[in-house]
Amino acid sequence: MQTRLKFIFAGILLSLLLPADSNAFAQVAANQQNDPANLVSPNIGGIGQLLTATVPYVQYPHGMARLAPITTPGINDRYLADKIYGFPAGPATLMASTGAIVTSQEVYASDFDHDFEVSTPYYYEADLQTWGIKAELTATKHAAYYRFTFPSNAHSHLAITLPSDAHLAVIGDHAVQGSERIYGPISGKAEQGGETREYFYAEFSRPFHSWQTWHDNALSHNAQEEGDHIGFVSDDATTQGEKVEVRIGLSYISVEQARKNLEQEIPSWTFEQVKENTKAVWNHTLDGIQVSGGTKKQRTIFYTALYRSLGRMTDITEDGRYFSGYDHKVHNADGHDFYVDDGTWDTFRSLHPLQLLLDPAQQEDMIRSYLRMYEQSGWLPSFPSIAGEQAVMIGHHADEFILDAYEKGYRDFDVQEAYAAMRKNATETTMLPWQRGPLTSLDRVYFEKGFFPALAYGEKETVPQVTGERRQAVSVTIENSYDDWCVAQLAKALGKNADAAYFTKLAHNYQNVFNPAIDFMAPKSADGKWVAHFDPKLGGGQGGRDYFTEVNSWLYTFGVQHDVAGLIHLFGGRDKFNAKLDQLFVEQYGTSKYQFLGQFPDATGLIGMYAQGNEPSFHIPYLYDFSGQPWKTQRRVRQIMNVWYGDGPLGIPGDDDGGETSSWYVFSAMGFYPVCPGSPVYEIGSPIFAKTVIRLADGKNFTVTANHVSAQNKYIQSATLNGQPLDKPWFRQSDIANGGTLTLEMGDKPNLHWGSAVEDAPPSMSAPMQTAQQ
Repeated sequence: MQTRLKFIFAGILLSLLLPADSNAFAQVAANQQNDPANLVSPNIGGIGQLLTATVPYVQYPHGMARLAPITTPGINDRYLADKIYGFPAGPATLMASTGAIVTSQEVYASDFDHDFEVSTPYYYEADLQTWGIKAELTATKHAAYYRFTFPSNAHSHLAITLPSDAHLAVIGDHAVQGSERIYGPISGKAEQGGETREYFYAEFSRPFHSWQTWHDNALSHNAQEEGDHIGFVSDDATTQGEKVEVRIGLSYISVEQARKNLEQEIPSWTFEQVKENTKAVWNHTLDGIQVSGGTKKQRTIFYTALYRSLGRMTDITEDGRYFSGYDHKVHNADGHDFYVDDGTWDTFRSLHPLQLLLDPAQQEDMIRSYLRMYEQSGWLPSFPSIAGEQAVMIGHHADEFILDAYEKGYRDFDVQEAYAAMRKNATETTMLPWQRGPLTSLDRVYFEKGFFPALAYGEKETVPQVTGERRQAVSVTIENSYDDWCVAQLAKALGKNADAAYFTKLAHNYQNVFNPAIDFMAPKSADGKWVAHFDPKLGGGQGGRDYFTEVNSWLYTFGVQHDVAGLIHLFGGRDKFNAKLDQLFVEQYGTSKYQFLGQFPDATGLIGMYAQGNEPSFHIPYLYDFSGQPWKTQRRVRQIMNVWYGDGPLGIPGDDDGGETSSWYVFSAMGFYPVCPGSPVYEIGSPIFAKTVIRLADGKNFTVTANHVSAQNKYIQSATLNGQPLDKPWFRQSDIANGGTLTLEMGDKPNLHWGSAVEDAPPSMSAPMQTAQQ
């Protein structure tokens, strides 16, 4: 995608310099047959099942300018908010109003109604009903573009507010610039060794003849303000229907760079042209996957999910340079863009593999970005933000991200450095949840005894590094054993045989927390004894966090993504494994659903104990492919898509987590999924479209054709891959790297024989690729 987007960006830049009627490039893109950008409904998920609703961003794919109305503070379900408080201007908030001049953002707020709203990836429009003003916005990579249509009023305003540690300056009679400090994500305090600031430069399409600034509610005519709660407001008469536009350049480097970004990307007052160009970018990008068939609702859900899968990570490269929050310096990008804003506990599972499928060069730059962060900070981050590492959740899952690209043949990064970074994280920093620091006594138990220890029954916490997130001991063991497998695989590829053997041993540590007496993953205390009185369903306290990460043992028992064959062996074979997996989807709560969700609020999107609203579940429906019953995978993935994904504000089963939950749908709707990122294979599910064409790099296509597919015809009867019979419920990256076709014959009854033999199972650590091919 990166190569294709560089071409389209060049065309758009040229079009900005031409008259609007010469913008043939945007016109051609707008007239595409499918026009997928107009199928996207950004308000899907605007009411959250748990913590975070989706945001209807207008932006370029992976763009730095991410724009959406700022709605009523405290109403987390954004779709239900009653007011718009303003619009993003980088670190500032921009708002239009009429009437008296005030210094309160709350007073400038306006009622709005979704029935008078237009929301797309490239354009947003709302009526500010309190003021009788129409607000419109669009975006480029580093700039925002607003258009406000005013009523006739003697006192019409455009206000810019900044809440804290900010600078603001009025430039002549047509521009305002400023900045605000971004505080470190871990402590909320000043970062070590420097500061991170976000800058903006805003130009107005008409001069402001009367204006004021404020500081702490005191109005003045100071051309510069500094500190907390500062702002600017213009005050001019407008005629009925008068349009005032505001163009805003953004930067993390300097206010001068913000102005330069604006001049490069929006050099003239051409709102409609910029809007159409951004639409063309989205049509071109979303056209990277073309689907035929299905219902309009399914296509809307699909393209909205794809749009959400292409926002994260954020490219903060500006004019060949970037600011790093890891050493607080500006660096040359050297031809490779710099990306931040990731959360690998979420995104390694399907978001990065999806992006890799569409644009491997861009993913290589993302890995290069991780390695730059490692060089600048000494650690490979897990949740990098613009201001530095967030150290959120558990595991070191940049390992999976890096290995997945390497194993799929994309290696345009320093592999030796990547290995050194992975090895350092694996051996020198604690595994404790939400931590980044030296090894603790708990980590040493993992290395020496093969599991991360839980507190014994009744034991009080004495390890000072354990925070309110508690130990999450079983999940930490399982997820770090997967990380260790990734380190082992890359060590093996690089000929580091001693390391490969060492980390392969650690990769088996998940076996040490499987209790065969109960057939569940279970906690052990440091003395190696099973924790007494453990309840696989309700054990672990709030969120299960004594033992697990947000969910319970019913889910984490199936959390061994790198060695499903080994997990099946622990259960005593396929029959017992399948019986347990069947039970997962019907097991009830052991108490009332109200009480269960009170303890496990993250377990949204429930089907039995299965929780589609939380990432540890995502691979589980595909495990039947490993255990000889792929028709059950086909049934379950269809059920999950039908039940838990919709085209309205409640259409996301849990937190979307920057597109991860959406990326699961994109893969599953296409008919396959990567159970184990780091292993270059995909497991087959049940597509919902008659035809899906994925545009690969270098102009090649991979096509999934599902003959006779329908709501009832969800079961695979037979398959061919590139014209050859396919009897296995999986295929390799190498099968699609040069383009090809997967053809599935669909029917309304399960084929109990297709893909069910032991030798048909996908590869695992205990049954590697060579064995699986025999």
